[in-house]
Parts: sequence; structure tokens; C-alpha cells
Amino acid sequence: MKSIENKFSEWLTFDGETKKELLALSDEKEIEERFSSDLAFGTGGLRGVMGAGTSRMNKYTVGKATLGVANWLKSKFEAPAVVLAFDSRNNSAFFALTAAKIFVARGLKVFLFDRLVPVPVLSFSAHYLRCDAGVMITASHNPKEYNGYKVYDGTGCQLCPDDAREATRFIDEVESFSSIPFDGDEKKITYVGDEVLDAYYAEVRKQSLFEEPSDLKIVYTPLHGTGNVPVRKMLEGMDVTVVKEQELPDGDFSTVRSPNPEEKDALDLAIQKAKEVGADIVLGTDPDCDRVGIAVRNRAGEYVLFTGNQTGALLIRFILEMKKGELNEKSTVVKTIVTGELGAKIARKAGLKVENTLTGFKYIGDRINKYEKSGTNEFLFGYEESYGYLIGTHAKDKDAVVSSMLICQMAAYYKRGGKDLCEALEEIYGEYGYCLDFLESFTLKGAEGKEKIRSIMKAFREDGKAIFPAALSVLDYSRGIDGLPKENVLKFFFENESWLAVRPSGTEPKIKFYYSVSAPDRKEAEEKASSLQNAVKTVVLG
Repeated sequence: MKSIENKFSEWLTFDGETKKELLALSDEKEIEERFSSDLAFGTGGLRGVMGAGTSRMNKYTVGKATLGVANWLKSKFEAPAVVLAFDSRNNSAFFALTAAKIFVARGLKVFLFDRLVPVPVLSFSAHYLRCDAGVMITASHNPKEYNGYKVYDGTGCQLCPDDAREATRFIDEVESFSSIPFDGDEKKITYVGDEVLDAYYAEVRKQSLFEEPSDLKIVYTPLHGTGNVPVRKMLEGMDVTVVKEQELPDGDFSTVRSPNPEEKDALDLAIQKAKEVGADIVLGTDPDCDRVGIAVRNRAGEYVLFTGNQTGALLIRFILEMKKGELNEKSTVVKTIVTGELGAKIARKAGLKVENTLTGFKYIGDRINKYEKSGTNEFLFGYEESYGYLIGTHAKDKDAVVSSMLICQMAAYYKRGGKDLCEALEEIYGEYGYCLDFLESFTLKGAEGKEKIRSIMKAFREDGKAIFPAALSVLDYSRGIDGLPKENVLKFFFENESWLAVRPSGTEPKIKFYYSVSAPDRKEAEEKASSLQNAVKTVVLG
């Protein structure tokens, strides 16, 4: 195994720009961090900070992953084909072209989008173009320093653990960066655009549920990402104001602290615009347009931010209302184990099946594929608390384009009935009880952070009953539960169907705590949640 010093010296020989970046480094700790490990290829592909080094996103780590994926595909298919797409992040287009040329050099049929597009478009195009795989260059909602490399199968579903492990084996077999064929003939790449996009839009429109005339006013921000054109196209005919400062692609995401609609301040500019124009609802999609966050104007004229759990529950109620005559005993809602139960309660009361998956929309996409093969279930709606929703099976990943369309149609439907979405949500609470769902994350960077996260998980695993004396039971998903793959997640259950889950992030240096507290009213729920938060902070910060 090469030492950090040897790796550093090797990388100095790659190209002038890499050499210049590395020679400018003076912090030994940063050099160690860049070369002490390889950027791991997990079930979400690659994701990391951009820069030179084996643990960073750059031409060479992307090249190594691509060569490994190409070799894996060639071992499975006689004449494999792959489609690639990219978002608005810095270097996304460059990484996509780099990967495309390597695939060409290895003899694959290669399609590459001629413009930036959302994740769901790539997911759709994998099966539309009859490819064996898809690659999306994106780091989703991460800060500007990050980029990533997501791999999809021929159905448009992100690689699940078995395929990811197999692909990883081939990637690990690439021992030398000098073996990567960066010089594939660009003329052999087939560029795609309008035809595929038009086919995608046609499929999204099939999910439309309410098209009656409405005076609903919408403010939309793509947060400098890929959603601007597709989302506005799906909202044609509605009164939409776009936040001009955030309309165009910008890999530096210069107007926000973080381009993540889960962050409370990400929609600040959009809410400011909404106040100016008197909008009923605010929408914000993340850079790769697979997540959407909303803020709703209430009767007092205030804009209320909704959680993913709240929006998901409302969408389930709306879909059920609109599709009354189409549902049957096979109709199924799929959610993740860290997603709240409010939407599930609505679905079960209507006679629908509800199934749980591990965190990650790939598992929901995998369920769709299994349903299509078995015929035992019919996929209706899938969602996760982190603002990801899917209606329809045109994509096998979360889709903020179709979700934005349905959310606005839902708001128009309720407005026509004299209600806003805040009042619609209160009706749900009145029927099912109040539920307070939220996420709390702690960022712990570097090697020390990784070790800290490991020790925190160990503490909750071994001393959970002492940390949470009121816990009635705990599920440890690392042991494998309900036929799900093993995953490092703990879920503690309390009275009144309340629970708390803890898991390390698979894509960021974070440990995440998911709270779902049920109570007769908000005050009691907040008191219970505060008690749980204090117990968590004692372990994490103590």
C-alpha cells in the first residue's frame, strides 16, 4: 500500500493544474486528509469535496470510477449502453464529458445530454433510451465545494447494495491512474436533448390531477440549479413569479448559504418576493431538482415553511381525493423508515398498502421495479422526509418536477374550496392528532469526525436505554429487519407512536437525528421533543 508521501509525489506528475494546487498546500493535516483514503464508491456512487487528491472529486477519481463501471457493465452486457447527465455545479459538465470519453474508449454506446437537466430526467432517460446504466454528475443539495457521481441501472434506479458492491469490486481493480483512457473519441458520443425532454414532459403531464382555472399565485426559485426550465414548463398556465436573482445556473450558489430547500434560510429571497407579489405559495428546488421545499401563506399573511413529512401527508390526502375511483387493494404508498407516520395513517385508513424501506430513494425505486415484475402491488406514491417525492413510474428516483406540479395543483384545489394548505394540514391534525417531525444534524468533519460519529453510534447502541429511559423498544437495523438490507440505523420508540431515529449520513460528514413526536397538541409535542433533544445533545456534545 502506497504511503501518503508516495501518493502525493505521484499526483504531482499528473498535470500542471493538479501540481500547482498540491504544491500550494502547506497544512500537513489537509494533505493527510486528501491522501489517507480513497473517495469511497457507495450505494450513492461518489460524493466529496472537489480538489486534487485520492479522497476528493476530480478528473482522476471520476476517471477511476468510470473505468471500473465500464468494466463492470462489459462483464454483464454484450454491447452496453450508458447515458450521462450533469447539473449546474462547478465542473459537472467537465466530469460528465470526462466520463463519457472513457466509456467511449472502452467501447460502450454513449449518450450525453447537451444541456444541464434534473436527476429525474436522467432516471427517465436510462430506460427511455434503452440503456444498461446511467450516470448523473451532481452532489444534490450539498454546499458548493462538493460534487458527485451517481450511477443508475437500466431501469433508472440508483444502484442498490448488491450492484453497488459488484461495481465497487471492478473500481477497486483499477490500480493505476495511468491505465485510465481519458482520450476517447468525442465524435462517437451521441448528444441528446429535446426529444428525450419532450418524452419526459409528456410522462409528467400524465400525472396531472387538477387543471381547473385558479387564481393561485406562485413564487418559484430553482436555487441556481436545473429546475428552472422543466418546473416552469410544468406550471405553464399558472401565475408563476421566478426569483430573478436565483433563476440562472450558478455553481457557486452565490445568493444562499446552502442550496438546500431543507435549510430554513434557503427560501428567504423567495419568501421576500412572495411578500411583494402576494403569493399563496413558495416553491424551491435543489440544484439537481429532485427535492422541493415549500412555504405557504396563512390567513395572517405569514409564510409558513412545511416539512417534508407535512407536504408528503398533504400530497397523499390530495392524491386519494383525486383518484377515488382508480384505487384498489394493490395500491401502495412507499416511504422510508425515518419518514413520519402521518401520511401512512392517511393511506392505511383509505385501505392502501404502506411499505417501508431504508433511507435512500433507490430503495423506493427498487420497490417499483419489484412491483412491476410481481404484479402484487401498484405503486401510487413514494416519499421521504428530506423533501423527496415521486408520483408515477416514469422515473425511479425522486422528482421535484412532477412534485412541484402536483403541489401547485393541490394548493389551487384547496384554494378553490376556500382553504390554504395550512388549514388543510390542520384538518389532518384534527383527524389524526398532532405530529411534530424534524431533523437535527451534527457536522463532524475529517478523520476525527468519522471516529466521533462511530463513538456516538456505539454509545446509542450500547447505552440507549439509559440515554432514553422512556423508550419502550428499539430497532437496530444493522442486524437486518423485515427483510431489509443491513444498515447503521437505530430507531427508539416511545408512547403515543412517537419515535427517534439516529443514523450517520452516507453522503456528508454528519450524524442525523430524526424526531417524530405525537401528542394531543403542539405544546405537549414540543415539550417532549425538547426533552429528547437534551438527551441527544448530552451524548453528542458532552
